[in-house]
Amino acid sequence: MPEGRTVGAGSKSSECGNCFTCQTRGRTEWCVLEEDELEVVNQGKVCREYLPGDIIFHEGDECRGVHCIERGLIGVRKMDAGGNEILLRLSHPGDTMGYRSFLADDDHNNSAEALEPSVICFIDGSTVNSLLKMNPSLGLRFLRHAANDLNAAEEKVLQSATLPVRARFAHLLLVLKDRYGVAGDNGDLNLELPLSRQDMAAMIGIRPESMSRTIRSLEDDDIARFSGRRVHVPSLKSLVNELEVPEGL
Repeated sequence: MPEGRTVGAGSKSSECGNCFTCQTRGRTEWCVLEEDELEVVNQGKVCREYLPGDIIFHEGDECRGVHCIERGLIGVRKMDAGGNEILLRLSHPGDTMGYRSFLADDDHNNSAEALEPSVICFIDGSTVNSLLKMNPSLGLRFLRHAANDLNAAEEKVLQSATLPVRARFAHLLLVLKDRYGVAGDNGDLNLELPLSRQDMAAMIGIRPESMSRTIRSLEDDDIARFSGRRVHVPSLKSLVNELEVPEGL
């Protein structure tokens, strides 16, 4: 498995991996740790750089700890019955990956791939177990995270069962706009997609050819214009209106 390029190996470079100055820690599970506990993390983790396409871990790999994203964008994938990897979700800075497999004492049940240049901190299992014993609030935070993930998964199933394809795609574009979009003064939106069309199709539960038809449909109705990964939405309000399901559907 590619391990990426070690950053600040042995020196814990201030550019990577200092929990005391981490900009995302306040909104993660690790925010409950005291200073002495943060020092345990600093001493027991390894930070690595990953380039787009690098694999952080494969589905079925032994889970030896957890991965915390400091910078970048990670695609979490799972193999379907036909042997194809399907994009399940995106993970962003501050997200902890692999915690459910670790807590369940199981192998990784999905794979993780860098979609952008990324920096990830790996915290080994013995360190995580020590922290859980030192600060039970950390375990409660992971439990809350698991509950939120379950709620999100149930919401995604509901959308797939009840929303038309156009509405599902519009919802995905609206989710992505918060991180990758720039709103104009006249109510338009410019969006630089971080995903391929195949990955977007997987995320809303349709086939790639259905995605192509959906894009053409939105362009025909002047809801959005697509050029590679660039999207221009003339009216953000019109895109939001796509979420309104007609009666009888």
